[in-house]
Amino acid sequence: MGRLGTRPLLGSLLGRMHRLEGLALLWVKGAAGSSARACSSTPAWDGLEGPARRRSYWRYVRRLVQGAPEPPYLHVCQVGDPVLRAVAAPVDPVQLAGPELQRLVQRLVQVMRRQRCVGLSAPQLGVPLQVLALEFPETLLHACAPSLRESRQMEPFPLRVFVNPSLRVLDSRLVTFPEGCESVAGFLACVPRFQAVQISGAGWRGPWRRLGKRVRFLCLWRQ
Repeated sequence: MGRLGTRPLLGSLLGRMHRLEGLALLWVKGAAGSSARACSSTPAWDGLEGPARRRSYWRYVRRLVQGAPEPPYLHVCQVGDPVLRAVAAPVDPVQLAGPELQRLVQRLVQVMRRQRCVGLSAPQLGVPLQVLALEFPETLLHACAPSLRESRQMEPFPLRVFVNPSLRVLDSRLVTFPEGCESVAGFLACVPRFQAVQISGAGWRGPWRRLGKRVRFLCLWRQ
């Protein structure tokens, strides 16, 4: 009697489970066509989210084989990275001619020129050291309109690498122009800067020495 009575109950439960599965399937299909697309590589119909970033399988395989990249990176760390929030440590003068500092400087110059920016610091490549590279070549200068060069008093200057830099204000008048930061990619802001500053530090080639450069409204100060 007990066994015979359980058959209708099991059949009823199985039927309800099938109906719930059908409803869940319909809900998933409806959600896939709506704007709440959890995982999709196609743009949303309303254009608010934009296309999701496609994942490269070969990039995944390369990461799997080679492991995670180590600093100094070939990319620029973005805002929110812990290395950008920490205080950069000074470089020991004994390490000026060492291979690690030489590799760091080479990577700084490489990434800076590839990004076509005028300055980059070691923390932006994941290395919490007080090392700063600056360069404004003629090619970047002439890429700007003549009126822009005149209004912003732009002047080219050769490659300078400062170790343990310090800053001294030469002209405290403020000028405000739009500027961007490689660590805040895609954004511009009007930032007030001093009219002229002097950056001093150690050279990275050879013994400890001081370098000075008069830079107008340019203060790429990541340390």
